[in-house]
Amino acid sequence: QKVLVELKITFSQCSKNERNYKTTSRKYMRSPLSPEMATQEVQLNETLAHLKTESENLKSKLEEERAKLHDVELHQVAEKVEGLGQFIMKTRRTLKGHGNKVLCMDWCKDKRRIVSSSQDGKVIVWDAFTTNKEHAVTMPCTWVMACAYAPSGCAVACGGLDNKCSVYPLSLDKNENLAAKKKSVAMHTNYLSACSFTNSDMQILTSSGDGTCALWDVESGQLLQSFHGHAADVLCLDLAPSETGNTFVSGGCDKKANVWDMRSGQCIQSFETHESDINSVRYYPSGDAFASGSDDATCRLYDLRADREVAIYSKESIIFGVSSVDFSLSGRLLFGGYNDYTINVWDVLKGTRVSILFGHENRVSTLRVSPDGTAFCTGSWDHTLRIWA
Repeated sequence: QKVLVELKITFSQCSKNERNYKTTSRKYMRSPLSPEMATQEVQLNETLAHLKTESENLKSKLEEERAKLHDVELHQVAEKVEGLGQFIMKTRRTLKGHGNKVLCMDWCKDKRRIVSSSQDGKVIVWDAFTTNKEHAVTMPCTWVMACAYAPSGCAVACGGLDNKCSVYPLSLDKNENLAAKKKSVAMHTNYLSACSFTNSDMQILTSSGDGTCALWDVESGQLLQSFHGHAADVLCLDLAPSETGNTFVSGGCDKKANVWDMRSGQCIQSFETHESDINSVRYYPSGDAFASGSDDATCRLYDLRADREVAIYSKESIIFGVSSVDFSLSGRLLFGGYNDYTINVWDVLKGTRVSILFGHENRVSTLRVSPDGTAFCTGSWDHTLRIWA
């Protein structure tokens, strides 16, 4: 009634008192929340709290179910397996040519050529046998953090702080200007951290500092699928090894390793046991497990069928982070490149370190085993790449 009276008085005023009407209107617009609205807000908060509690309860139930399956440790099962004898691996080739930190490298399927990218903005294609440089491209930005060889060996992809993934076709003419044939395929809203061709030259998978992974069509540059699920920068990815592999794994700054279905874009498994950023992930050769390397100075093995972590590869004396991991062709060895300039070689089954390799003069940033398993290559912040065998 009070409101009606005030409005009647306001409307009966002549036009010179129009300001009074506006003031009155504003006064009622600023009135406090009605009891109904306040009740709704309280209910909403209660619902959120209830859902959070329910989510935590479901998580703990899942952990309980996982724990029931955790009946035996991997190293216990492997006790009867014969230990690995002493083996010697040495640097067989050193590839020099980058003017700054080597950040990424990849092998060609021909088991001979290597592509590497560096902080100096250069992408170089090498002949690993002769150590000759076959192609060199200068990118428009520094910190080229990702590079990959196409399955056919006829193209390389790379990217970094330019937020793009660019594909360069390679030809037999060593003097050809590759930059003129550059094709920008992927575009993220933050730096490109990793890229990998799928089983053909026509599609490429990328991960980025914007917290997403994405699948792109190389020819048209069209986004085919995006993958949302990480809560921070995605630092690495690896494609499942089978020919029909429709899954991949990614790791990031949220300490999570996620397994994705490329067709649906859904995260189908997630593992969160690391205590710091995951810098590298790599599938076991059979595709039934994967390893990860982290800034927490450990490598870990996750079994996808058991849906849990099955081994941790660490020593008290190792306090520096792992930048890159890869398996031997048989899957018995796990190689890890570390920030203390070393490469540690682990027995996957027994969980013990079988060798430690020295040679680089700065942190090892990237490590890949060759497609035929006869050698592996490391790239380092000391500006060089080394082939070990």
